[in-house]
Amino acid sequence: LGKLGHEVKLIAPQLVKPYVTRNKNDGRDADGLCEAMSRPRMRFVAVKSAEQQAALMLAGVRDGLIARRTQLSNAIRGYAAEFGLIAPKGLDKIEPLLARIAQDESLPVMARELFAVQGRDYAQLQGELKAIEAKLLVWHRANATSRRLAQIPSVGPIIATALVMKTPDPTAFRSGRRFAAWLGLTPKDHSTAGKTRLGKITRAGDETLRRLLVAGATAVIRQARLGRGQPSRWLVALLKRKPPKLAAVALANKVARIAWKLMVTGENYDAARINATPATVT
Repeated sequence: LGKLGHEVKLIAPQLVKPYVTRNKNDGRDADGLCEAMSRPRMRFVAVKSAEQQAALMLAGVRDGLIARRTQLSNAIRGYAAEFGLIAPKGLDKIEPLLARIAQDESLPVMARELFAVQGRDYAQLQGELKAIEAKLLVWHRANATSRRLAQIPSVGPIIATALVMKTPDPTAFRSGRRFAAWLGLTPKDHSTAGKTRLGKITRAGDETLRRLLVAGATAVIRQARLGRGQPSRWLVALLKRKPPKLAAVALANKVARIAWKLMVTGENYDAARINATPATVT
């Protein structure tokens, strides 16, 4: 449509729903769309290019491979446990478990053959996942914005590429708080009668991107509690007042705001400006 000279705008379905009257049909949906797009404060979604869609497909394929690997590893553990073979936690323990099974002649022949089939599937998934992550790393190194984002503590190549790929247009957000709200990292507002009441985070927006940011923040907090790394004074003070999981969400919110700033301005991460003075957790 854009090539034909039309101005294409996308609206999130949940923003159109309030304008659709009851008894849903195509006509009322069209009326709701027209009413929604006429609102002066309506928020639109940027149209992605073919290159952006291909990059998002790369991230999506990786997520799918990880889900399949997790499912298969759980199945291997479950079947092995039925024969009394238990392995410690961790994906790196799956291959040693399969090696033990292959050498255990007390198991039925059919069981060992089926475990061998699962082992081949697991090895294939591992190889495909490594190939996809190598492509992601190449994409990350070729993208200047992704390299800048990776300078932020708790943000590595995977999170940096996800931020660049999944953020349609950083300039469409008026502030870092709006960007964090778009990711669902801001608290729900239940204020009334002049009294402010904030609840849990909204969990709106992209679930994968929010999960990655929280996971990265959790890793930083774990290192800070062990006395490693260089946590900021803000984070150290927060950990003294709040539980680690709540602090992880707060840190993810802060990282999202910093990431938005770097994407909009094109600046590099400056630890001194973010109050990253080394401190210790007591």
